[in-house]
Amino acid sequence: MSELNERTIALVTGANKGIGYQIAAGLGALGWSVGVGARDAGRRETAVERLRAAGVDAFGVPLDVTDDASATAAAQLIEERSGRLDVLVNNAAIVGAMPQEPTRVDPATIRAVVETNVIGVIRVTNAMLPLLRRSTAARIVNMSSTVGSLTRQSAPDRELNAGPVAAGYSPSKTFLNAVTLQYTRELTGTDILINAACPGYVATDLNGFRGTRTPEQGAAIAIKLATLPTDGPTGHFFDDAGEVPW
Repeated sequence: MSELNERTIALVTGANKGIGYQIAAGLGALGWSVGVGARDAGRRETAVERLRAAGVDAFGVPLDVTDDASATAAAQLIEERSGRLDVLVNNAAIVGAMPQEPTRVDPATIRAVVETNVIGVIRVTNAMLPLLRRSTAARIVNMSSTVGSLTRQSAPDRELNAGPVAAGYSPSKTFLNAVTLQYTRELTGTDILINAACPGYVATDLNGFRGTRTPEQGAAIAIKLATLPTDGPTGHFFDDAGEVPW
């Protein structure tokens, strides 16, 4: 077996910047081989170069999560490179155009957000599952948000922790959480653990860099779930403080 195949192989979508980049950096620091999934070729290769300069075994994966052919090609690239995939972090996401109050939102905005944040996760996960099934300890991490928690959205103090009114972004994360649970049910009895993660309110371009946490802090929960032991949890929703109610 080659040195490459002995290493843990991971793919992080939306990894050219922000939280995704820091997830790739954190997994790479463990000695893993990390695929930098991104649709923009220039930004993708810049990220790969930065990671390699830091000592990470990084490789670029052209990937548009909204495109079937792109997801299939990405899986083929990983197949040819390593023959399997151990960890998939579905990080790519968009907020969508404003306004998003339900009485004002353009339905096209909701379609676009769901296409990336939910259908994109399904598309990529299904493309990668044959490779994940070849791993003896596969992990899938879906980057969600506590604004997708129906429990928190409906709580009396929801204004403190449910985010702004957003009929596109917040429900897309609720939808993603529900899909995560359905994957958990289907994959019960396999070696694949799948969980949802909230990075917290991180300063990224998605929120105009208004967040109060750094991308490194936001990446920590994904790295933790990507490195769960064999008897670790599956079908749960976590942030740094612990389990988040669905």
